[in-house]
Amino acid sequence: MVAFAVYPIGAALFRETGMPKRFIPAAIALGSFTFTMTAFPGTPAIQNAIPSPFFGTNTFAAPGLGIIGGLIMMIGGILWLQNRTRQAMIAGEGYREHLHEGLEPSKDVEHGPSISIALLPILLVIGLNALFTYVVFPNIDASILAEPRYGATELSKVAGLWSIIVALVIAIIFIIVVHWQRWKNVIESLNAGTMGSLLPIFNTASEVGYGNVIASLPAFVVVKNAVLGISENPLISEAVAVNVLAGITGSASGGMSIALSTLGAQYLELANKMGISPELLHRVAVMSSGCFDSLPHNGAVITLLGICRLTHKQSYFDIFIVSVVIPLSALVAVITLGTLFGSF
Repeated sequence: MVAFAVYPIGAALFRETGMPKRFIPAAIALGSFTFTMTAFPGTPAIQNAIPSPFFGTNTFAAPGLGIIGGLIMMIGGILWLQNRTRQAMIAGEGYREHLHEGLEPSKDVEHGPSISIALLPILLVIGLNALFTYVVFPNIDASILAEPRYGATELSKVAGLWSIIVALVIAIIFIIVVHWQRWKNVIESLNAGTMGSLLPIFNTASEVGYGNVIASLPAFVVVKNAVLGISENPLISEAVAVNVLAGITGSASGGMSIALSTLGAQYLELANKMGISPELLHRVAVMSSGCFDSLPHNGAVITLLGICRLTHKQSYFDIFIVSVVIPLSALVAVITLGTLFGSF
C-alpha cells in the first residue's frame, strides 16, 4: 500500500512546515484513492483493469473524460486541503507532539537510486501498457485463442489485462536488474510485495465468488430489476449499482467486481442499443468504484489511519470530502459529458 512509503515523507514535510498532522491521511487518500486509482487513463490500478473483460476495453478507456474527471478530483482535493490547513494554522494549530509515530530513518539513504531511476519504472509501466495495447497486440495473429483449449476467447477481450500485466512484469525485471548490487533489498521487496499481493487477490476472488452466489438467488432478480430500473441511462444505473456495492463491501474492486459480474452483460447490451461506447461504461464503472468505497469501514481507510497513528475522529472528515464527495462530483461531470458528447 502506498501509505507505507508516503507517510514518512508526509510526516517530515508536515512537521517542517508546521501543518497539522491530522491532514496527512486525507492528503495520502487524495493521491492514492482518487484520480490515480480510477480516472487517469492507463493507471495500472486493479480497479482500472477489472472492467476490461466485461466490456472488451483497456485501461486507456475514455481518456479525455478520464483526464477531466481526474483533474476535478485532483484540483478540488488540493484546494480543499489547502484551505483547511490554512484555516487550522491561522487558528494556531501546528503539527503538535505525536508519540510513537513509527518513523524510522532509512539506513541506506546515501546509496539510494537517483530520482530519474526511481521514476523510470513508473514511466515504463504507463508507456509499455500503451505500446502493447495499441501497437503490439492489435498486430498479432491470435486466432489460436478461439480454440476451446485456450479459452475460446478473442485477443481484443483480454488485451487490456495482458498489456498491463506484461508492462508490470517488464518494469519489475528492470528494477531487479538496476538494483542488482543491492540484491538483499530486492529480495526483501519481492517477498514483501508477494505477501502484500495475497490479500487483495483473495479479497477480489472471494468477492467475485460471493457476487456469483448472490446472482444465482431468486431474490436477486428483484434487486437487479430495481437497479436497472433506476434510470433508462445505463451509465446512471451502473454508477448507482457500483457505488452501492462498493459502499456495502467497503471495497472498490470488490463492489465493482460484484456489480459487473452480475449486471455487466445487461449494461453492455443496453449501451449498445443506445449507442453508448463500452469505453464510457468502463470509465464510469471505475470512477464509481472510487466514491462510496471510502466510507469509514473501508479497510484501506482503517489501515491508512493506523499507519498515521490517527483516529477517525481526528482525520476522517477530510478523507470523506476528498475521496467521496469530490469524486462523486467528478463522476457526475463525466456522466453528463459522456451522455451529451459521447466517449472521448
